Amino acid sequence: MVAYADYAKMQDSPDSDQRGRAARIAAQAYLTHDGSESEHAALYASLLGFLDDPSVRVRAALAYELLHSPKAPRPIMFALAQDAPIIARAVAQYSPVLLEADLLTLLRSGDPQMRLTIIDRANVSARLAQALVACEDRTIDRAIVQRRDVPVGAEDLMDLAGRWVDDAELRGLLLDREDLPPAARYLLTERIVGALGEIRMVRGSVQAKRLQRLLQEALDQATTRLVEDELADGSQQLIETLVDADRLSTRLMVHSLVAGRVVFFAAAVSLLAEMPASKVLAVLGDGRRHAVNAIFARCGFAPALRDVLGHLVIAAREIDLGEDVAARHAVVAGLIEELIGAYDGDIPAELRPAFNYLNEQNVVLARVAARGVMANFLEQAPGDHSMGAIRLRDHAAAALPAA
Repeated sequence: MVAYADYAKMQDSPDSDQRGRAARIAAQAYLTHDGSESEHAALYASLLGFLDDPSVRVRAALAYELLHSPKAPRPIMFALAQDAPIIARAVAQYSPVLLEADLLTLLRSGDPQMRLTIIDRANVSARLAQALVACEDRTIDRAIVQRRDVPVGAEDLMDLAGRWVDDAELRGLLLDREDLPPAARYLLTERIVGALGEIRMVRGSVQAKRLQRLLQEALDQATTRLVEDELADGSQQLIETLVDADRLSTRLMVHSLVAGRVVFFAAAVSLLAEMPASKVLAVLGDGRRHAVNAIFARCGFAPALRDVLGHLVIAAREIDLGEDVAARHAVVAGLIEELIGAYDGDIPAELRPAFNYLNEQNVVLARVAARGVMANFLEQAPGDHSMGAIRLRDHAAAALPAA
């Protein structure tokens, strides 16, 4: 047991080792918590706070305690999976709370080592394997082919065979797979025969993540604000240019609603649906759900995306998402949970850009909402209150399994 007063000192210590110990205590207390909801919320907020600690040792300590737990907060693990390599790779390889959609997001970051780490997870789904094969990287392909327990589709195996038909090592590894399609086996065998004939003796005898994310968020905010400022001045040249250049991405449309840029969203929908802006505003403002859905259909949005946008439109009628950050966070977190439940974690392709954006916003908004929560709790907690935590094991950053 650790007194909250002692915890507060460790949490605010200039010594990274002390802050790291605080992070581990808070993580264990969160995972084993069985007290009040207010205490649980304060612990969660404290964990979020450690994500912004400047010391990689502190963030590594947090990851160390949460790494293998199915009770670890998924938003926190998703953020840690995009942290420094020593942390990110361990989380990507071992955290059981990361969804396939999360891993696909990490995979698409372009980091070869992260891709190899994902291959080393205990379970790699067929869709992950397909995405990894699409990277067209020899090291990654070799690792996938060696994992006999990874379900690789027949078409992907054919692609691999054609890609590495001239690579002796990968030919052998592919031929060792019992699930190799006959056509692929024939292709490789044919090449082996040809290779043997080319051997002289035979002839003679017989592959800043966070920065990119922050820059994209800044670009989204700037784009929507510029359009709304221009619309307020009576012009819509910029939004028309965006539409004509096919630059109204799913991410930008979802961002405009989540950030409360409803004027931008209405103008974009008006152009995409080729409807008068006044009618679009009327329907978005108080029209029935089916009328909203009909407009989205005219825009060419996929059915699943219409549902997400419709959910956000209804939320925007009741809440000022542009000003109420806590409400915005609640809407985003709730929508994520609905999507996970509706699709059993298997997010369809047409929703992945929206889901990835909501995922990012969930962590960003949670951090904002969490600021000061633990400090306020510590101020109000009785002096004799303690934080329940089990005995800590010895730990060093290098102890992270995927370091």
